[in-house]
Amino acid sequence: MQITVLTLFPEMFAPLQESILKRAQEVGLLQIRLVNFRDYATSKHKNVDDVPYGGGAGMLLKPEPIFAALRDLPQPCAGRKVILMSPQGQVFRQEKAQQWSAQSELVFICGHYEGFDERIRELADEEASLGDYVLTGGELAAMVMIDAVARLIPGVLGEGSSAEEDSHSIGLLEYPQYTRPANFEEKQVPEVLLSGHHAMIKRWRRKESLRRTFLRRPDMIEKVTFEAADYPLLEELCLEHCEIAQWRAKWEHLFPQPKRRRRTSTR
Repeated sequence: MQITVLTLFPEMFAPLQESILKRAQEVGLLQIRLVNFRDYATSKHKNVDDVPYGGGAGMLLKPEPIFAALRDLPQPCAGRKVILMSPQGQVFRQEKAQQWSAQSELVFICGHYEGFDERIRELADEEASLGDYVLTGGELAAMVMIDAVARLIPGVLGEGSSAEEDSHSIGLLEYPQYTRPANFEEKQVPEVLLSGHHAMIKRWRRKESLRRTFLRRPDMIEKVTFEAADYPLLEELCLEHCEIAQWRAKWEHLFPQPKRRRRTSTR
């Protein structure tokens, strides 16, 4: 995948040259290109911002440098998606990372100062935001999104199941995980994980994912795709947590009701 970032501060993207993303670039799975759009400013002092028409606080990014920088990019071999970093954009979620990871090229436009000239928005296929707050620029948001997308590219993590089992990838928070030692300061690893019984471990992990999601992020429940085997797990969790029991009506109708045994006459 090719990722291009239009920014005034390319030095901020040093973290993309470390760890997993560095290895992904070394083996050719990922290419990251940083373009300083100040280089495309035409004024004597390379100004990229100006005061807003109609007055108001702050400065706005001018359209000319960003338009010129985008037009100067090499023509893509396949599709290109242009993403504008903006607090007005759609909040970035794991589903969006999965969609973008299937693209051949992503271009992130990072703003700064008070905002953009409105005509810059015409360049973007999408506007994206990290959340309902405002940053001083789009660089940090772009780095987070690039990291989330890049790790979904086949081969980047090495083991495909690593990304598939992450929190949010299947609509649930990830189950608790442990490593050696089995007993640390009298805190014991759950016995089931030491049993070697793969079916029991799988059941335990699914139940704990359900538990964590219901207790920590109940707002995610309505989007969960439940499995048939979840019914008994959810029944157990309802008995263990009154907070989960109150959600019973939200999920119980999604499952066929278990058949009740008929009473046999002794006569």
